[in-house]
Amino acid sequence: MPTTVGACTDTTIAEIGTRLEGMPDSGSAVRFADGGTQVSYETIRAIEHSRVGDKVRVCLVRVPKHCPPGDDRGRVYRTTNLRTHERWTLPDSEHACGGA
Repeated sequence: MPTTVGACTDTTIAEIGTRLEGMPDSGSAVRFADGGTQVSYETIRAIEHSRVGDKVRVCLVRVPKHCPPGDDRGRVYRTTNLRTHERWTLPDSEHACGGA
């Protein structure tokens, strides 16, 4: 996953699921081959239209400020599925740094 705001990287989708495992209406979650993740409390149609193995471009758009040392949650990424050309912008975790 990119580490500098504005930087992008290409990867593939490794897993598509829901925010809570086994809970169909709990939101969306996606995991990438490089280990990155994105999650939402809402169901994201662009993620549902995606498939495991799809190539995607992931760009870092925001990094939270004033985080405790070692807590890097809450980075926000914009992902473009290169097959469907659909986009979504989501954080890498359910909570920002310093949260629950």
